[in-house]
Amino acid sequence: MANSAEVLKHIVEHPPNFDSRCPISYNFLVPNFKGLEDFLRARNDPTPSEAKADTSSVLDTQSLDQIVQGKGGMNGQRQSSHHTTSAGSTEISVFTAATESFARANMNCTISESLERFKPILSLAKAQNIRVRGYVSVALGCPYEGLSVSPSKVAEITANLLEMGVDEVSIADTTGMGQRPRILELFKILSSFGIALKDLALHFHDTYGQALVNILLGLEYGIRTFDSSVGGLGGCPYAKGATGNVATEDLVYMLHSLGAKTGVDLEEMAKIGAWISDELGRPNESRVGKAISSKLLTSRIGEDRVE
Repeated sequence: MANSAEVLKHIVEHPPNFDSRCPISYNFLVPNFKGLEDFLRARNDPTPSEAKADTSSVLDTQSLDQIVQGKGGMNGQRQSSHHTTSAGSTEISVFTAATESFARANMNCTISESLERFKPILSLAKAQNIRVRGYVSVALGCPYEGLSVSPSKVAEITANLLEMGVDEVSIADTTGMGQRPRILELFKILSSFGIALKDLALHFHDTYGQALVNILLGLEYGIRTFDSSVGGLGGCPYAKGATGNVATEDLVYMLHSLGAKTGVDLEEMAKIGAWISDELGRPNESRVGKAISSKLLTSRIGEDRVE
């Protein structure tokens, strides 16, 4: 996260020069209030210390439509009014954990203390009309407390985040330990707390090869927003052995097989996955990406032979 403000500033000042069929949102992780000030500086907005928190000066914003239309009303991530560049929009994320052990390791505070930290962040974000996403880590398994993660605690934290003003909460299987019975139990508990499906997203790591299976459960339940990463990038230093998020290429392939219209060019996505994996010097974790890359390579070799 050390250079994330620098990356965001570059995107804001030099937005990608292309026409996207779907709105693009650039998400900035905010661990504390200083992180929010870094975000505002990167967007060239006045910080509270510079503007004395003058909330009467609200940014010009642009409303964005839902981005994915699919079979049976399948929708993608909902977007609300927030700061935009010519090629996308910016939003922030706050994160907490479902267990005290992981909260201490990852944030150096208790769950309750983390929620208290969010209050001034959310207050300023709402005043500036900035969309906020929340994450609940280790919701289905903890590297320190194992499978004894309380679904009621996950639901309680999720409800608290939404009541505080978070626009959407991503339930994160950080360790990839999620399995069907406990996922269905969690869905049941979340519903009993009165949490609407439209306010939820799912975030699955593919440590045990169950991410797509679990996403399918979420789809069948009615959730329509899922996190993924190109080439299966990701991981967590406090969850030893956990792999990256489910690969975007694999997720898109599955959605297309179900008849969903994502607006994603899978071949181009596979090229990106191969490129970034090579740049980082790490294996491409996407099975679909590797299959498409191999097919493209074979096709190029065939064309060279013809010539």
